[in-house]
Amino acid sequence: MTNFESICAQFAAILKGKSTVNQGSCSVSLHRNFTVSVQGRKSTSVLPAGVVFESLDPRGHALNLAEIALLQEEIPAFMSSVVQQNLIVSALHNHWLFMNPQIMYIHIQSVESPISFAEKMARAFSYLRSWLVAE
Repeated sequence: MTNFESICAQFAAILKGKSTVNQGSCSVSLHRNFTVSVQGRKSTSVLPAGVVFESLDPRGHALNLAEIALLQEEIPAFMSSVVQQNLIVSALHNHWLFMNPQIMYIHIQSVESPISFAEKMARAFSYLRSWLVAE
């Protein structure tokens, strides 16, 4: 197992998910486990939670990215946790109209150790009503 693959495995373990290595990036795909509808139709595909790192440098720092589907009532505590841990919130927006409940998507980024980023994201996940589920 290469160092990159080893770090990727640790990254996934911290996030309680399964990792995928593809073209120099390590991704962990999770999803939220609650019922949501779009235009009155049940959907499970609109509840993603993806955490990725890539461009790992010799110092062990990488570009870390995340996109998480949040219930509106989860936003204040989750965002506060993220910001207090010195992570960048690059966007907070909706994707779909006529959704029930209303879901917002938060984008988070940093350049640091992927392990540190995963630990920070795991801490932030503790503010969600339900833990994320591995895909």
